[in-house]
Amino acid sequence: MSERELVVAPSVVPNAFERFLRVENFVQLLLRLALVFGAIVILIPFVWAVSASLTPRELIFAFPPRWFPQPLRWDNYVQALTVLPFARYALNTFIIIFFVEIGTLLSCSLVAFGFARLEFPGRNLLFYLMLGSMMVPEQVTIVPLYQIFRLLGWINTYLPLIVPSFFGVPLYIFLLRQFFRALPRELEDAARIDGASWLRVFWTIDAPLARPALAVIAVFTFLQTWTNFFYPLIFLHSSDQATLALGLAYYATAVDQPWQLVMPITVLMMIVPIVLFFFVQRQFFSGLSPIRFFIQ
Repeated sequence: MSERELVVAPSVVPNAFERFLRVENFVQLLLRLALVFGAIVILIPFVWAVSASLTPRELIFAFPPRWFPQPLRWDNYVQALTVLPFARYALNTFIIIFFVEIGTLLSCSLVAFGFARLEFPGRNLLFYLMLGSMMVPEQVTIVPLYQIFRLLGWINTYLPLIVPSFFGVPLYIFLLRQFFRALPRELEDAARIDGASWLRVFWTIDAPLARPALAVIAVFTFLQTWTNFFYPLIFLHSSDQATLALGLAYYATAVDQPWQLVMPITVLMMIVPIVLFFFVQRQFFSGLSPIRFFIQ
């Protein structure tokens, strides 16, 4: 190799590496810009809702929209919390959420543990049938469900919204099954040798280890129940038993629509899940990571 080659060759690698870094940095810049653009698009409705909640009724739908209304009508929130039965709707919603959380976490974890650890005839067939049920739209089963609950006398009660949660949710069962399969078997084997039953193994070993995954399921269940409108609309016919989502719909579709009262309640309904996620985000992501990496 000549002296000229010895001098020029080493400079080729840094130049190629620098070009690669420039391309990679450009791609990362484009990705960040796309994320910022997506975040802005997502935040626009929320910002408009906050602005509309502080705007007089006659200016809420003005065009172009007033993003910073002057003056700010903070009394809209006071009137919304006093004129509308917000406390009653919120109490109804939290009662349903409390029992739905218990039923979902208990039933899904038990069924998922059975699919992950117990050996019995037809286990895989039942598991695949359960997964196949996820393909059936809820609207297809609503008429048979309504007929069953009507014969049981459960219409206009909270039972149609609570009892089905004690029979499991296929998606959550699948996620928990994958989490249980990722747990080491050594502790379970030791407990079984000491004479522990499968139920005791589940309650004392697997369930505590699955707390991150259960936290994820709890958050999903809360969000789904908090924003659920379809089932309360079908099964609850009394305004005294309405949830927040259903109660808001009553006033939003009224003849004299009090938008200056509806928008503050809408903002409060959006803030509650945000505050919840703020407090449980660490448990949420720690529970989501094992589910992500152990799906097989």
